[in-house]
Amino acid sequence: MDRLFALGEVTIYKTTSYAETLGRLQDADIALTNKVVLDSSIISQLPKLKYIGVLATGYNMVDLEAATQQHIVVSNIPAYSTDSVAQMVWAHILNITNRVDYYAQQNRNGRWSSSNYFCYYDFNHQELCNKTIGIVGLGNTGKAVARIAQAFGMHVMAFTSKETLPDGIEKVTLDRLFSESDIVSLHCPLNKDTHHLVNHQRIGQMKSDAILINTSRGPVIDEDEVAKALNEGRIAAFGCDVLTTEPPASGTPLLTAKNAYITPHIAWATEQARIRLMEICADNVQAFINGSPQNQVNA
Repeated sequence: MDRLFALGEVTIYKTTSYAETLGRLQDADIALTNKVVLDSSIISQLPKLKYIGVLATGYNMVDLEAATQQHIVVSNIPAYSTDSVAQMVWAHILNITNRVDYYAQQNRNGRWSSSNYFCYYDFNHQELCNKTIGIVGLGNTGKAVARIAQAFGMHVMAFTSKETLPDGIEKVTLDRLFSESDIVSLHCPLNKDTHHLVNHQRIGQMKSDAILINTSRGPVIDEDEVAKALNEGRIAAFGCDVLTTEPPASGTPLLTAKNAYITPHIAWATEQARIRLMEICADNVQAFINGSPQNQVNA
């Protein structure tokens, strides 16, 4: 944070509710924020505000139109967590396919020590080599996931608007991706077209032994439908790092669904990614002060 402190007077709030937002930003020229709603109602009451720095790649919490109308520059932090998130995707996939955590816990409880054999296994483990992974959204993270998949010897398919794809990645329709993939990994932004992209119909297209991974945004999937599919054995497993409501309510169906493996939105949070985030944040603020905004996401 030292670079920010050198740029001006800084006040830090560890958490901010919607009701607290207006009062805390009333006298601010610059707002640095993450996961706090800045809608038109809030923005319209902040005449002094000139810059909003979103401390994340996604900026759906900020009303860009309202900010633009008030000549407020909005920037984000692109690509800082690409390798961090891709690593978490494969942590989920490998945990699901190799059950590392399960066996480690079994052995903590003494199972191997009391076994009559040199090994034991409770699942029909599968190799990733020659399996098919379907990637929805081929941005920085999607491409990073694809490169790792290729290293495992997998066939990689992608649903993307891009016309030119890296070598070894086949561009396909969503219908084909969901019906042919052994693993589906979601890396698309959240918008009106991707909200509940994975719904009852899409799940019905998937193989019963397929794995679904979501590290994009929670509402890209219909959580109730995914939980039902897991409990009914219509898909094999689900790994995710994001949910529609964070933190989730204790009764959220996915938390207790069969073969659901959920991490608490930490894919972005390796030490290296957090350092990059703050460096880019400081660069963004400095660029704005200098009159040449960078990573701006509104007109």
